Amino acid sequence: QFALVESGGDLVQPGGSLRLSCAASGFTFTFNYYAIGWFRQVPGKEREEISCISSSGGSTSYSDSVKGRFTISRDNAKNTVYLQMNSLKPEDTAVYYCARGPSSQGCDVRTASSWGQGTQVTVSS
Repeated sequence: QFALVESGGDLVQPGGSLRLSCAASGFTFTFNYYAIGWFRQVPGKEREEISCISSSGGSTSYSDSVKGRFTISRDNAKNTVYLQMNSLKPEDTAVYYCARGPSSQGCDVRTASSWGQGTQVTVSS
């Protein structure tokens, strides 16, 4: 299977924007078979799913906490999934992870795999 690596985390002011990337490496010929999700975690809390995109990119989902502010997309030719984050809030501060779902649809945190190492996003003035 392929490995995933996140990048793009940074320190940003409230109201600012960031774009995170999740790039696959290794056996990437299977990348377009699977849904890919973005998750985040803060110390002391469980990891939560915030967005998911189907294998084809035709279906997306968002948690209520990011809906309308974040946009997930994927470029299967580049084996990469993106998370565009706008109107960032201090409560968006977390380590952001990407992982693959078990099939072409769905990104449940309990069944996701190929977790990346995470990228830190800090929203603060």
